[in-house]
Amino acid sequence: MKYAVLVYEGLEDYSARTDSDRAGAYWGAYRAYSSALREAGVAAGGTALEPPDRAVSIRIRDEKRTVHDGPFADTKEQLGGMFLIDVPDLETALEWAARCPAAAWGAVEVRPVLVMGSDSAQ
Repeated sequence: MKYAVLVYEGLEDYSARTDSDRAGAYWGAYRAYSSALREAGVAAGGTALEPPDRAVSIRIRDEKRTVHDGPFADTKEQLGGMFLIDVPDLETALEWAARCPAAAWGAVEVRPVLVMGSDSAQ
């Protein structure tokens, strides 16, 4: 079964990506996690996202389009990226999510991937 491992980080965490003192440890932790997923044969995709200030949200209300800069939700932690994993069950997905670097400083959400055309998607 496929699960999305959604990585949520605070703005301070995003700054680690480009901070010369912290970038090596930050990216090193994610490289190690990505390698572990691949070596275990559970990696099924994923990507990092640009920081929240690069996000744009769109809403259609009364047939009018409104575009807003920034992420959809105003929260402490923003979606920073995702890993797609293919594992047998939720418990295994949670075990992998607990190994994600952001679990130590942000939040990691695990969500089953909806299979379009299945009974649950109708």
